[in-house]
Amino acid sequence: MESLAKYATRTHACGVLKKDDVGADVVLAGWVQTRRDHGGLIFLDIRDRSGIVQVVVDPSMAGAFEEAQKIRSEFVVTVKGKVRARPEGTINTGLATGEVEVEADNIEILNKSKTPPFEIDSDAPSDESLRLRYRYVDLRRAEMQENLIMRHNVVKTVRNYLDENGFIEVETPMLTKSTPEGARDFLVPSRMQPHHFYALPQSPQLFKQVLMVAGIERYFQFARAFRDEDLRADRQPEHTQIDMEMSFMDVEGVIALIEGMLKEVFSLIGLDISEPIMRMPFDEAIAKYGSDKPDLRFGMEIQDVSDIASGVDFKVFADTVKNGGAVRGICAPGCASYSRSQIEELTQYAVEHGAKGLAWVAIEAEGNIRSPIAKFFSEEQLESILTRLHAKPGDLCMFAADTPVKASTVLGALRLRLGNELGLINPDDFKFMWLVDCPLFEWDETNGRLSSNHHPFTMPKKEHIPLLDSEPLKVHSYAYDIIINGVEVGGGSLRIYDEELQEKIFGLLGLDIEDAREKFGFLLEAFQYGAPPHGGLAIGLDRLVATLMKKKTIREVIAFPKTQTGSCLMTGAPDTVTDPQLRELHIKLN
Repeated sequence: MESLAKYATRTHACGVLKKDDVGADVVLAGWVQTRRDHGGLIFLDIRDRSGIVQVVVDPSMAGAFEEAQKIRSEFVVTVKGKVRARPEGTINTGLATGEVEVEADNIEILNKSKTPPFEIDSDAPSDESLRLRYRYVDLRRAEMQENLIMRHNVVKTVRNYLDENGFIEVETPMLTKSTPEGARDFLVPSRMQPHHFYALPQSPQLFKQVLMVAGIERYFQFARAFRDEDLRADRQPEHTQIDMEMSFMDVEGVIALIEGMLKEVFSLIGLDISEPIMRMPFDEAIAKYGSDKPDLRFGMEIQDVSDIASGVDFKVFADTVKNGGAVRGICAPGCASYSRSQIEELTQYAVEHGAKGLAWVAIEAEGNIRSPIAKFFSEEQLESILTRLHAKPGDLCMFAADTPVKASTVLGALRLRLGNELGLINPDDFKFMWLVDCPLFEWDETNGRLSSNHHPFTMPKKEHIPLLDSEPLKVHSYAYDIIINGVEVGGGSLRIYDEELQEKIFGLLGLDIEDAREKFGFLLEAFQYGAPPHGGLAIGLDRLVATLMKKKTIREVIAFPKTQTGSCLMTGAPDTVTDPQLRELHIKLN
């Protein structure tokens, strides 16, 4: 932090003054955090990015004292004075500069401030809209500055690591062609070519593959990505991703390289990641956790009880298994005392996540069973199911009967809710995993066709390519996602680099050759000129930093984020434009 004062009008940063500086003449600059008038003396807490130091103004310094009397919170000032040790009994151990103070000789008010909408030295206001409206004030808070400093340190660490591993940083266009990549594009009208539009990139996917054809071999950039989709805590209409692509690499090589990078990034918070990071196949993640991004910081794994349920007298269970479905359950520790209304609330939550209903069995503390379905089970069947779920007195077991994926997905949502409600998740813990062996396709119920599980450029597993013509939903891919604490921080895959195979995948996705060439022609053409095997990965910088800093929303680690309606409360964007602007773009509004 000493560098804050280098090439500046100040001699020292506020937060770096120590006992060794006693006797030094200093010039400080910053904001006034607080002003305290103790009769004969005025105390000012002066803050810059490095921290806070106490300034003492004595009436004997008439000019400085007169200025200090005018000062209020958040005024911008410079202070000239001498560092001295704090008197006995006044040392502030909670402050880095708490052993010293600055006796002011001269104070200059550089700028006044209105009363801030909230206090800078307090916890974050509960009204996030207020914080976003006055973001320039919110960003003065130490917590927010720590977030942005960590973001800077992550970027610096990643850039250095990739440079050391043979990558070069290449920028790709912001104004590009609209291509179907899973979300709606943000469109930009062209003034020079009327009725034509650019699209802001959802990702640099096509360009980075072209860079591999161009012989760059290892590329990266901190890429801005734009997606017009519904927002939530971990989404923004514009975000930053650490985008990487590599030639002549297999899955093992990509994963090893990224693990090395993550190891360096997490060392910034003193965490030593054990390598290799565990891997979990997609099908196992869905079956055990009901999610392709499971939170492994707590147990409550989903258990399949279909083999037992198939023989019970409870028609819902037996018929589901008979028709190819599954019965699966989870055990919530210590929840047997839940009232009927609490269980009904959980049932409604399950229904909201696609369940047809929720069956339950409570094992009361004395070992008695409380359940509306227990009468349909023999004593042996009930004991077998509860044993499968590792249930004990005091626990509540819940069951979903549906297709295997739906049953697990419903229970996975319940698992996460209960994990939070029951305090089973240690917020200071970090659990890493790779999700691997992902399906190449998933079925789009709305449109009645195949869709890409990742994106249409993902390479199918070599041994599964023959299944493309007969059983495409059984085809798995060379895809991999890095999951941290239940958050998909990044993902990628090996890519298709053969024109014929790429066209076949487009066809299975319902894109005919003409459409494919119209939308992706430059990539397909590039494949005709010696495309190397390649693959890559993109890590969400916002999500990565939010995870590092244990934040619930990525808005906390973005300087100027949008709201969940895509608005910037500080600037008022999006906004209307003038009729002359629209006429220049040949646009007429209805």
